[in-house]
Amino acid sequence: AQQQGFVAPAGQEYFQGGFSGPKPGLSSVAQAKSFRDDAWVILEGNIIRQVGHELYEFRDASGTVYVDIDDKRWLGQTVSPETKVRLEGEVDKDWNSVEIDVKNLRVLK
Repeated sequence: AQQQGFVAPAGQEYFQGGFSGPKPGLSSVAQAKSFRDDAWVILEGNIIRQVGHELYEFRDASGTVYVDIDDKRWLGQTVSPETKVRLEGEVDKDWNSVEIDVKNLRVLK
């Protein structure tokens, strides 16, 4: 059977580039609240309740913070307050509040 799609001649393969170096590590809710606006954070803990259409309260050992999770970020995953999750996203600071705009949600086993 023939391989479908484009096949590059030998020696002309394309390799995806990008940054190779330290990546942001795990943060706590307390640390995330002190970060600058738009800082990237990774949090592990539990979503304990829904407070709005796409707004939830998240808790780890250091405290709680509101997280904004678009419906498309769930990717069919079901989460309860007992489910440990890993959230990756950006700090969203207002003049009197801090939220995390979640870009990736993963259920941890």
